[in-house]
Amino acid sequence: MDILKLIGRKEELFSRDINRYEYILSSTIKKSSFLVLGGAGTIGQAVTKEIFKREPKKLHVVDISENNLVELVRDIRSSLGYIKGEFKTYAIDIGSREYNVFINSDGEYDYILNLSALKHVRSEKDPFTLMRMVEVNIENTIKTIEQSILNRAKKYFCVSTDKAANPVNMMGASKRIMEMFLMQKSLDIPISTARFANVAFSDGSLLYGFNRRIEKKQPLSAPKDIKRYFVTPKESGELCLMSAILGENRDIFFPKLSEKLHLISFADIAIIYLKDLGYEPYICNSEDEARDLVKTLPKEGKYPCYFFNSDTTGEKDFEEFYTEKEILDMNRFKSIGVIKNEPIFDNKKLNYFLTEIESIKNKNIWSRDEIVSLFFKIIPDFRHKETGKFLDNRM
Repeated sequence: MDILKLIGRKEELFSRDINRYEYILSSTIKKSSFLVLGGAGTIGQAVTKEIFKREPKKLHVVDISENNLVELVRDIRSSLGYIKGEFKTYAIDIGSREYNVFINSDGEYDYILNLSALKHVRSEKDPFTLMRMVEVNIENTIKTIEQSILNRAKKYFCVSTDKAANPVNMMGASKRIMEMFLMQKSLDIPISTARFANVAFSDGSLLYGFNRRIEKKQPLSAPKDIKRYFVTPKESGELCLMSAILGENRDIFFPKLSEKLHLISFADIAIIYLKDLGYEPYICNSEDEARDLVKTLPKEGKYPCYFFNSDTTGEKDFEEFYTEKEILDMNRFKSIGVIKNEPIFDNKKLNYFLTEIESIKNKNIWSRDEIVSLFFKIIPDFRHKETGKFLDNRM
């Protein structure tokens, strides 16, 4: 399957920049050791493969998903083979005691890349998963940075999201708060990050779901009024690697908007996707109609789709990688922009956030509203709106 074709592109975004800086990337990686956290997700696997093929001295990968780690190793062995350096994977929860013991037993890494995240807007629908989002996206980031400082790592990279720019959902806001803590910790260790668009066909994404729906002979469903920028998994890995190796302290990398990177709707991708499989899309008026017709239409070379207008909590009308208040360097790279940051943060506000989160947890019962209210206090211009509807209520 040609992912570039499905997202309406012909060229990769970062090839010129990668080629230009390949010597620096390769020579740095060959003499360095790496720890990739959350390395079995789509972006984590892409980053791991970019590092592996440049033959690092040591490459350790940690992820909570045992199955995805197994697939990562099989993929690497089947495509890239072996390296002289040490390559190991560990099925460990970053927030666990076992992870702390793991770090204490080794901990000697030049570069730590944290790709772990709860990335779905749908994960903010209940108070329990939302608290886990806080733990994974914010608290585990703080924890792993502090461990990196103690172990004298050269650099810490943590992936952010375009949704952190003027956030409208809790996922984006959690990453925005994470960025605030990155500024605080950058006084003790060099840190860089990256914001980028939707990663096409990444685990759990709507486009990834298209493959599952076809496999299970189920109809496709997608919003017709939501347009997004998409990068390929390989491009996401390249951007993270460029930021980790080449980013200066507090830099945030993002893909420049150009004729190569343009908005496309999920519905339009669904149509291209089905035609690529040899089906003529058949637009249905309801979920029920789509579920009923999928039993017969594919035999006629047609495939039922249900396209709808989005009305769920947390959907942003448009995508942006930076705000008007941020300082940009648009000249260093051909296809990558860089947000330049000073170490500006409010220690009192950040400490208040951690204290309040701990206080909420210690009650052993909490509401979603408590966490949402705290986010509003930390991000005064947070534009979150509740509609009472979530993606789990959609097909």
